[in-house]
Amino acid sequence: MSTLTRELVPQRQAYWSSVFAMTLCVFALIASEFMPVSLLTPIALDLAVTQGLAGQGIAVSGALAVLSSLTISPLAGKCCRKVLLLGMTALMALSGLIIAFAANYLVYLLGRGLIGIAIGGFWSLSAATAMRLVPEASVPRALAIFNGGNALAMVIAAPLGSYLGAHIGWRGAFFCLVPIAVVAFIWQYISLPSMPAQTKASSHGRVFHLFTLPVVAAGLAACGLFFMGQFALFTYVRPFLETVTRLDNNRLSLLLLAIGSAGFIGTLLIGTFLTRGFYQTLIAIPLLMAAIAGTLMLAGHSLWGVAALLIVWGGLATAAPVGWWAWVARTLPDDAEAGGGLMVAVVQLAIALGSTLGGIAFDSRGWQSTFALSGGLLVSAAVLAFITSRKTQE
Repeated sequence: MSTLTRELVPQRQAYWSSVFAMTLCVFALIASEFMPVSLLTPIALDLAVTQGLAGQGIAVSGALAVLSSLTISPLAGKCCRKVLLLGMTALMALSGLIIAFAANYLVYLLGRGLIGIAIGGFWSLSAATAMRLVPEASVPRALAIFNGGNALAMVIAAPLGSYLGAHIGWRGAFFCLVPIAVVAFIWQYISLPSMPAQTKASSHGRVFHLFTLPVVAAGLAACGLFFMGQFALFTYVRPFLETVTRLDNNRLSLLLLAIGSAGFIGTLLIGTFLTRGFYQTLIAIPLLMAAIAGTLMLAGHSLWGVAALLIVWGGLATAAPVGWWAWVARTLPDDAEAGGGLMVAVVQLAIALGSTLGGIAFDSRGWQSTFALSGGLLVSAAVLAFITSRKTQE
C-alpha cells in the first residue's frame, strides 16, 4: 500500500470547496507559467533584450520548479500542508507584482523564479492533498477537477495574454493574475482544513531510488525529451508567427485560442487512444509533432497551412501529459507520491532546458534551427518511448 493510500485511513469528510479553491490556484499557476509565450515580443522590446533572452523567463521558472518539487517533500513532513499551500499561493501573487513592475530584466527573472518555486511546490503537494480532502472513492474526481483547471488555463492563457498585452500592455496582463491569486489565497484559507504534518517518514528518499528501475529511467527520459522538444518550439511561436507568417495581434490571438481549444479537445479524446494502444499513443504523438515541426519549416509563410499545423500541434501537445501521468500510475502504483514528485521535477527541468536551447538556437541561427532542434528532440522522445514499452514487457 502506498504512502498516499495510507493517508486515506480513516475516511475523512469531503472538502469540495477546498478542491475548487485549489483548482482556481492551479488555473492561476499554469496561466502565470505560460503567459510569456504570448507576450515574448513586447517583453523583449520593453526590457531591451532579445526574444531568446525573454524566453529564458520560462527556463528560470522551470529550473526553480525542479528544485522546489524535489525539496518540498521533506518540508511537507514537518509543516502543516495548509500553511505550505497558502505560502505557494502567496508566492504566486508576489511574483505577479514583481513581474508587472519589473524595472529591468533581472527583476523580471526574479519574478519568474518565484512563480517557479510556487509551481513546483504546489503541484508536488496537490495529489497528496487531494487524497486528504476527499474519501478514497472521490479522489479520481478531485484530481480530474484539478486537471480541469490546468486544461482551462492552457486553453485561454496564451490568447488572453496576447489580447490583454495588446490593450493594456504585457505588464497589465501579468498584473491581472494577482487578484486571481489573492482570491485563491482567501478561498483556500477559509476552506482548507488543518492538515498537520504526518508522523511517518517522508518518501523523499525513495525518489532517486526509482531511477535504478530501467523502465522508470527510460520512461522519464522519454517524457523529458518530449517536453524539451515541445517547448523548444512553442516558447518562440509568437515571434515566428509575427515575423515569418506575419500575423497581426487580432489574428495572433485567434490562432492561439484555436491552439488552446484544440488542446482542451485533445485531453478529452486521448483516453480512448490510450485504452486502445497505450504505448502506441505515447510513441505516435511525438512523431506527429516532429513531422509538424519539419513541415512548418517548409510552409511557414502560409497562413492557413501554419494555422492548421499548429492547431493539430496544440491538440497533441496538451493531451500528451495525460498519457505520461497515466504511465506513472501504471508503472509505479505503490510509489505514486515519489513518482509524481519526480515527474514534476523532470517535466519542469525539461521545460527549462527546452526553452533555453530553443532560445539559444533562435538568437544564433534563426527560427529554422529552433524548429529543427524541436523535431530532433521529439523523434528521440518517440524512440525512448518505444524502448520503455519493450522494457515494460521484460
